[in-house]
Amino acid sequence: MESAGYAALSRLSGLKKEMQVIANNIANANTTGFRQEGVIFSEYVEKADGGTDVAMSAGRVRNTSFDQGTLKQTNGTFDLAIEGDGFFLINTPNGERLTRAGAFMPSAAGTLVTPDGYDVLGDGGAPVFVPPDASDLAFAPDGTMSSDGVPLGRIGVVRPLEPLQMVREGGVMFRADDGFEPLEEPRILQGFVEASNVDPILQVSRMVEVQRAYEMGQSFLEREDERIRAALKTMVK
Repeated sequence: MESAGYAALSRLSGLKKEMQVIANNIANANTTGFRQEGVIFSEYVEKADGGTDVAMSAGRVRNTSFDQGTLKQTNGTFDLAIEGDGFFLINTPNGERLTRAGAFMPSAAGTLVTPDGYDVLGDGGAPVFVPPDASDLAFAPDGTMSSDGVPLGRIGVVRPLEPLQMVREGGVMFRADDGFEPLEEPRILQGFVEASNVDPILQVSRMVEVQRAYEMGQSFLEREDERIRAALKTMVK
């Protein structure tokens, strides 16, 4: 295959990855706390036959958008949303993870958990306990949970030290290998959840653009194949 063919294939490979990311964004447009992803294309140079250099593109890096999603009012007692910076801290079988999805609930064991059953951690790193007989349960903007005005605990809100280095896990969870620290002045809203920050209209528009670019690349490869076949037939005669 000639250099033009390799360049076209590298572009098609990158466009395929971007299409998969866009499709995943659209599928999670209504997922609470979901963060939109994009693909970053990079250029690299390879040595081709004859010693010439061929520049190719590669979509190898997924870029996560941490823009604030719309805050939707649910009036749920255990529905919490963070306004501004910060992440809730949860405990999973694989270790502590960060999330913006605050649709929580009390478990049978009396702890505050995610829909997957993972414990929500307090500012001290321990699970948040919800007394079964607690009435008039309220969460203050700083995360303090109280019943009838008596403080019972505080929801932990943290900030990753390297947000761009976090690794996505399970759709709405992130692993912060570089560590995290408590957020000094969090702002938590009770009775709200943060919606996905995906803009479906923009994503569908981008999907159409990627599809057209992919079709153009396929057409180029088909024409290149026809050209090579014609050249071989001419040489054989």
